[in-house]
Amino acid sequence: MKVLVTGGAGYIGSHTCVELLNVGYDLVVFDNFSNSTPEVLKRIEKITGKSILFINGDIRDEDAIEKALFGCDAVIHFAGLKAVGESVEKPLEYYDVNVYGTLCLVRVMQKLHVRKLVFSSSATVYGDPEFLPFTEEHPLRTTNPYAQTKLVIEEMLRNLYVSDQTWRIMILRYFNPVGAHESGLIGEDPKGTPNNLMPYIAQVAVGKREKVSVFGDNYPTKDGTGIRDYIHVVDLALGHVKALQTINKPQCTAINLGSGKGYSVLDVIHAFSKACGKNVSYMIVPRRAGDIAEFYSDPTLAKEMLSWEAKRNLDAMCTDMWNFQVKNPKGYV
Repeated sequence: MKVLVTGGAGYIGSHTCVELLNVGYDLVVFDNFSNSTPEVLKRIEKITGKSILFINGDIRDEDAIEKALFGCDAVIHFAGLKAVGESVEKPLEYYDVNVYGTLCLVRVMQKLHVRKLVFSSSATVYGDPEFLPFTEEHPLRTTNPYAQTKLVIEEMLRNLYVSDQTWRIMILRYFNPVGAHESGLIGEDPKGTPNNLMPYIAQVAVGKREKVSVFGDNYPTKDGTGIRDYIHVVDLALGHVKALQTINKPQCTAINLGSGKGYSVLDVIHAFSKACGKNVSYMIVPRRAGDIAEFYSDPTLAKEMLSWEAKRNLDAMCTDMWNFQVKNPKGYV
């Protein structure tokens, strides 16, 4: 089977490409390197010993998509913008790239009669929790433009399936992807200041930044800091392989991909200190507006439908992230 991977040079996309190649899929990677680099593709090929067909293009360019999609049997769609804070500052850009870009992709898929799609969504579509852990039946509501773009896309795909039930669509709602490939060749390399906790901790540990800001220590949790569901990026990548292998009949199904475990900010800092062999400096600062105490998944449906569950624990996440950071102190540069 030949698979088009949009955004395949990105953090999650690159790890998924490795796992797809490992089980024998042929790949076409479509990316414009807005948040990645061509070096990633070389490293994917080095890890797997297999070649990738690459097409440079923007997800809003239907002609470029058509060139990439021709001859493919399925699509895994990662391409998009993903920073919550930036989405508040640039909402129109997020709607343009994420929503309009997906519309362009699906139109081309329809034109070329490719009806198999795995979509990269986010647990942010749940918004503030009514109950925990989050199941797929939790009400959907959002608190920022990034999350809203994901929800709009989900609704568009559900509407598409209602109108044409030959489509096979899997919507994967991620929790907090962290870690790196065990080789240390690929991992998370954010441009500018990291938006997420783990890469920020890694940059403090390697000496690139002074200390980690812990936003609040008075939440009703075991140590007062916020609790989140972290999932190793390789486990997440394997979830995409399972999704692709599973959607062999018409459907439009949303599934959580998370560990089902909650780790606090201090849990992560202490685990990373253990992994790197030195104390990671941090300071407690006031809470951020909009942050919540706990946010974690119920991954039961993924186990039942995909025969998938997260296997790697927090220590493995930190060890692999540190290995990547040490081998790439300046990222892919």
